[in-house]
Amino acid sequence: MAEESDQERTEPASPQRLEKAREDGQVPQSRELATFVVLMAGGASLWMMANGLGQTLSHIVHDSLQFEPAIARDSAHVMAQLSSQFFEAALALAPFLAVVVIATLASPLLLRGWLFSAKAIAPKFDRLNPLSGIKRMISSQGLVELLKALAKAGLLGGVAVWLIWSNLGAIFSLSLEEPSLAIQHMGDIVGKVFLLISGAMIFIVVIDLPYQLWSYYKKLRMSKEELRREAKESEGDPHLKARIRAQQREVARRRMMSEIPTADVVVTNPTHYAVALKYSEGKMRAPRVVAKGADAVAAKIRELAAEHGVPLLEAPPLARALFRHTDIDDEIPATLYAAVAEVLAYVFQLRHFQQAGGVYPDAPVDLPVPPELDPLAA
Repeated sequence: MAEESDQERTEPASPQRLEKAREDGQVPQSRELATFVVLMAGGASLWMMANGLGQTLSHIVHDSLQFEPAIARDSAHVMAQLSSQFFEAALALAPFLAVVVIATLASPLLLRGWLFSAKAIAPKFDRLNPLSGIKRMISSQGLVELLKALAKAGLLGGVAVWLIWSNLGAIFSLSLEEPSLAIQHMGDIVGKVFLLISGAMIFIVVIDLPYQLWSYYKKLRMSKEELRREAKESEGDPHLKARIRAQQREVARRRMMSEIPTADVVVTNPTHYAVALKYSEGKMRAPRVVAKGADAVAAKIRELAAEHGVPLLEAPPLARALFRHTDIDDEIPATLYAAVAEVLAYVFQLRHFQQAGGVYPDAPVDLPVPPELDPLAA
């Protein structure tokens, strides 16, 4: 049961899945929204340009119906007149066509932004399979498209019939008007009817747009197993990363342990913490921490220090402060300079005693460790 649950696509698509789908040209699309934008832009521009466009077209019709004797004598004159009328009509229709083209190019911005993908236009021969086509036709998506087409045809057809019927008197009166006025009024009526029919599509868009978004994100849903596999591919196998981190810690621990024989002193808690310090006059600005550890690691540090003759000093407050506020290879904090100076002075005196004899130095006590640096004092 758990395996079946992992295979079910119940999880939202990850950002990587959405980005890959976009690269493949799979984006949410609503043809109804694009159609609505183009029709509204075209209807509005046609309504606003009706007067000017009607005057231009009536002038073209008037000129084309006039008989000129030159036409009967020279066929080239006919071609020149037709060309002139064609360019005049094209110039008059250019603003309307420009608005429609701009609306067509800009409509994708409302939903998905600009997108060009070569994969989306690549030939897919599996679509030529009749069985696949029949399967798509009888799928839930095909049923939705069929219902949407029927609803659209019924709504737009009903609105168109109502608009034409309500403007029937104005349409019949066009035959009684002057040709120029009739063309202008006809353009006005056509633009108004076109605009209102396009506006009726807003109901279809309101229903279709949420459905398309829901359908798109549903298709891209992922199973829990796919999410885990994607996480492994993008971020790496967590088990492998854990092994790598463990190996890195082991390498760092070995490198740290190799520095203990070169340390000047090991400050202990005495059992919980151990911090090894080193100072080379003229080479270091301040003493540095070359190793530190707690519990078992601290015991290993003390053992190696004893094997290599590195002095051990029990100074619990200083050991705790150094362990808490420093990392490997860090210089000691400036607020601990005085305490560490006493420790190093003791170490140098101990070395002198070991080499030349004399009075055995006393280990420092009550080192000046600020209370705010000692975890137990804080």
